[in-house]
Amino acid sequence: MAKEKVLIADDDKNICELLRLYLAKEGYETVLAYDGEAALAAFEREKPDLVLLDIMMPKMDGWEVCRRIRAAGSTPVIMLTAKGETFDKVLGLELGADDYVVKPFDAKEVVARIKAVLRRCVPAEAPSDGVIHYDGLSVDLTRYELKVNGKTVEAPPKELELLYYLASHPNRVFTRDQLLDEVWGFEYYGDSRTIDVHVKRLREKLENAGDQWSLKTVWGVGYKFEVKE
Repeated sequence: MAKEKVLIADDDKNICELLRLYLAKEGYETVLAYDGEAALAAFEREKPDLVLLDIMMPKMDGWEVCRRIRAAGSTPVIMLTAKGETFDKVLGLELGADDYVVKPFDAKEVVARIKAVLRRCVPAEAPSDGVIHYDGLSVDLTRYELKVNGKTVEAPPKELELLYYLASHPNRVFTRDQLLDEVWGFEYYGDSRTIDVHVKRLREKLENAGDQWSLKTVWGVGYKFEVKE
């Protein structure tokens, strides 16, 4: 089995080396980059399984690097920063970051976060057959069919597509605008509260369906399909 590869991007070489040592001890392959442009080039060249990304870097900041990584796919990103303001955390989530670690940090904690994010992201890609199964839940986009506890439940197409999209990316937080773009399409100019209405209706239909997952509100950010570890 190939080693999982982690790209460490930080302009502080001491931090990079410390994390490299801890990750190597845990069996990970590492790639180092000391500025944003180098990080993006390494990402495209090395195709890492996860990116540890500092925000304040020369040539290109972590926000822009994260934005470009997310535009390229669903590779998990953990942001590293000395900033702890709530605004920064929200911005990171809006850009698609999977986790957020504030400096100074314990390297062991970062390794634990990496393991947790990689566990969560194993099923992150949507199934190719258009069908998703969880405890008490089945979503079939080939037939546009929703089953809750084995019983077919009527649901409009957009509710099914929204549920399918969230459930295809378990434990990942999406903003309302991201969901509008992905489910309704970039040409949709409606109110983002449309998402709230659809989630409310879905929750009513999914009530008592299972205790291993739930449609969760992340206050101030958006929604996620939470699956218990």
